[in-house]
Amino acid sequence: MGSYTGDVSVGGAPDVRELEHLRITKVAVDEKMSNNCYLLTCRDTGDQVLIDAADAASVLLPLIGDAGLTTVITTHQHWDHHRALAEVVAATGATVVAGAPDAPAITEQTGVPVDRAVAQGDTVAVGSCTLSVIAIAGHTPGSIALLYDDPAGHPHLFTGDSLFPGGVGNTFGDEAAFVQLIDEVETKVFQRLPDDTWFYPGHGGDSTLGAERPALPDWRARGW
Repeated sequence: MGSYTGDVSVGGAPDVRELEHLRITKVAVDEKMSNNCYLLTCRDTGDQVLIDAADAASVLLPLIGDAGLTTVITTHQHWDHHRALAEVVAATGATVVAGAPDAPAITEQTGVPVDRAVAQGDTVAVGSCTLSVIAIAGHTPGSIALLYDDPAGHPHLFTGDSLFPGGVGNTFGDEAAFVQLIDEVETKVFQRLPDDTWFYPGHGGDSTLGAERPALPDWRARGW
């Protein structure tokens, strides 16, 4: 795993994690929102997938480089996660993927058609590697997480804004949305995946499910 920590800062260097078949490059963009973008590179084929073209195409396109981009996955419809989508797609011709309930809003906000509107259990290829789609409603209706179940190690989960170290995503005071979100995070993520699953959120540092699992009852009790 090398020295990967997942701690990145806007304007700073990306952090790179080398798995046997997949390279994960994490970079932060936009001083105000500090969004995380993740470039996944198949080490067998060189194919690349970007999770959240959040901002700063001037940062993302050099990161993508001459290898090009097969796919851009947008984890959800919120504006801060797709500000560079149009520019990245125009430069690379990448296929655009998003959760089906959020796809119309993403297109309306960006002017970019969603080529594949995905749902629970769908998959997205990264060369010879596979990401499995986990649909997690609550933060937005069509939020998705992406699971890479590393055959040579532990699972890796890209959670967008549905799960962070210390709690689930913001539901903006909507009690029903919070219950939906924490229910889906608990049943689709914590009940399904092991403690050594490393997760990569849409903002801030990473964590593992094992580190967060004991706090689930407290999150539910506090209501956020």
